[in-house]
Amino acid sequence: MLRIFASLLAFFLAAAASAQTQIPPDSRLKTIAAAKTIKIAARPDAAPFSFLGPAKEQVGYSIDVCRLVVGSIQQQLGLDQLKIEWVPVTVDSRFSTVASGKADMECGSSTVTLGRMKEVDFSSFIFLETTGVVVSRASNIRGFADMTGKKIAAISGTTNQTAIAAQMKLHKVEAALVAVKDAGEGVAMLESGKADGYASDKLLLIGLHLKDPAQFTMLPDELSVEPYAIALPRGDWALRLAVNTGLAQIYRHGEIVGVFKKWFDQIGLQMSPALRITYGLGALAD
Repeated sequence: MLRIFASLLAFFLAAAASAQTQIPPDSRLKTIAAAKTIKIAARPDAAPFSFLGPAKEQVGYSIDVCRLVVGSIQQQLGLDQLKIEWVPVTVDSRFSTVASGKADMECGSSTVTLGRMKEVDFSSFIFLETTGVVVSRASNIRGFADMTGKKIAAISGTTNQTAIAAQMKLHKVEAALVAVKDAGEGVAMLESGKADGYASDKLLLIGLHLKDPAQFTMLPDELSVEPYAIALPRGDWALRLAVNTGLAQIYRHGEIVGVFKKWFDQIGLQMSPALRITYGLGALAD
């Protein structure tokens, strides 16, 4: 009788475990598990979050976070390996690439907004940033209030463009907001004097490729809050859960501290209280 009871118990436990690991037929986890490959969209120009290293390999803070998440997903799916296929994207194509199925997720410097949630879903937050403005030292511009009568370049369709427009209205700064297609065009306008400032996320501004960085400075103003997350297919709860499970493990086990130090110790950036809280909130219990 005891052996029969033990056998039945083992059967029900196995059935329960199987039910817990079942993947909805329409989830991309199905194709990921079948192909043992996950497609990740990544930008080559979003240092220090997502960019190409010396050997043209994909590197950055967000890239390292996503590599750890992929390791967790591999374990969750019980796979012996899970290969990453990198899908190059631009600031304009990053979300449509995920939405169309060309990539399973996007890892970079993407801010979560309600408008973007109409096209994609997002994971738990992976970073907090703010919008800043870089100007020429020779301009004698000391703060955002000094931008009256000036030209400010920002990438079209970004949260930075929206933030600058809102701050101009809020503080009655009558400046010209110039839309550019990417960071390269913004830098070119700044260096040529066609724009008096270039606005973007502050750490992206630190990572800009300027011909003479000593000639430029970042204004002290923090003009927005930019919560970063991994962009995911809209409505795919199983993939989102798998990604958030991976992030929770990374946060709980402290691996995120090593990733942060790797990328930001070199520029003297300390983990802010707000970012510590963000990681704490993401460290969800199983």
